[in-house]
Amino acid sequence: MAILSIQSHVTYGYVGNKAAVFPLQSMGYDVCPVNTVQFSNHTGYPSWTGDVFSGEHIRQIIQGLENNNFLPEVQAVLSGYMGSAEICAAVYDTVKKMKALNPKVIYLCDPVIGNTSCFVKPEVLDFFQNSLSADIITPNQFEAETLTGVKIEDTNSLSKAISVFHLKNIKTVVVTGNKLKDYPEYLISAVSDGTNCYLVKNKEFNFKNPPNGTGDLLSSLFLGQFLKSGSVSDALAFAIHYLHLVLQNTLEKGTRELQVLSTHYPQVSRQILDQVIKL
Repeated sequence: MAILSIQSHVTYGYVGNKAAVFPLQSMGYDVCPVNTVQFSNHTGYPSWTGDVFSGEHIRQIIQGLENNNFLPEVQAVLSGYMGSAEICAAVYDTVKKMKALNPKVIYLCDPVIGNTSCFVKPEVLDFFQNSLSADIITPNQFEAETLTGVKIEDTNSLSKAISVFHLKNIKTVVVTGNKLKDYPEYLISAVSDGTNCYLVKNKEFNFKNPPNGTGDLLSSLFLGQFLKSGSVSDALAFAIHYLHLVLQNTLEKGTRELQVLSTHYPQVSRQILDQVIKL
């Protein structure tokens, strides 16, 4: 099974496709990365070099795959950071093309906006607010609040924010890294399929320099496990469990780059599923 992953790329470090491709390959998927940018390193460092690719560049890559009849192998599309409205449109055109070939293709969109403040262009924020269309979305708490207008403070307000996304015909909603009054000692991630909602607790790590790319890694882990099991609760428990292991390894090594390569990503286990709380 092939996954088309349209995200940023860095030569040094693990964000975007560098954070997503290896875990998915470890889970047995043939990953086809399409890079929206190529930078020397992520922009959290004092400096970086490289280029932002155009929407036309993405379309040309997809056209090359189509010319060689590779697209029918793709069962899912994963997208992350998008630097312009032009790239947003190119990604969505790609998704439409894929679904025309196979209506069962699943599209997971991580609507990357920021963690505590918005760092994308206004045109990208506008696109996500008014044109977001996906089978699965994986915003963090700040992104969910920004896109829904709901302040998330507890499980009730979290449920309200999730409902706003479902009203936009998004089937599966994952909201990560929530700080809730109901669970003050943990970060809470939630997933809803429109019928049932589940929570998974995760400890908050105390990093001097928090690593980038956690959302990219979690989205890939969730998608990979969801394609295997078809269960949103299994997929969230799996993603949080292995994200925790990567963060623990990162903290122990004392680096700001995610230790993606130091973790193996096997099947979901009973131990992992026991972390799930049904709302």
